[in-house]
Amino acid sequence: MYYEHYDQVPQASWRWKHFAPREIASKGDGSILIDEEALDKLEYVRELMGQPLIILSAYRDPLHNAKVGGAPLSQHKFGKAFDIRIAGLDKWRLLKCCQRAGFTGFGYYRTFLHVDTGKPRTWGKIWNS
Repeated sequence: MYYEHYDQVPQASWRWKHFAPREIASKGDGSILIDEEALDKLEYVRELMGQPLIILSAYRDPLHNAKVGGAPLSQHKFGKAFDIRIAGLDKWRLLKCCQRAGFTGFGYYRTFLHVDTGKPRTWGKIWNS
């Protein structure tokens, strides 16, 4: 489901209790594309972790995706990707929870973990510690 702005999402239809539409919306124009399967997985990760997750990037409108240097076919453009800040978290536990939840794409960055529901793949250098 697509909305031109996150404040248009009907509150009654938002079922992901640990996240708000504004956290998932594009940081560019505020639009939001809701992929229920991906959000269900994210909610499950939050439940497994038992602590808040800071989402740095979720859905990206095409212009914002281009502005931040995202891949032309980035899973963020389809609402299927999340960049989760790792500060304050056990990053290895986070990774295991994301795997258990069914995420299939993993990008390892110094300050965040990218997860998505695209084809199985990994990139970046996995953390040293």
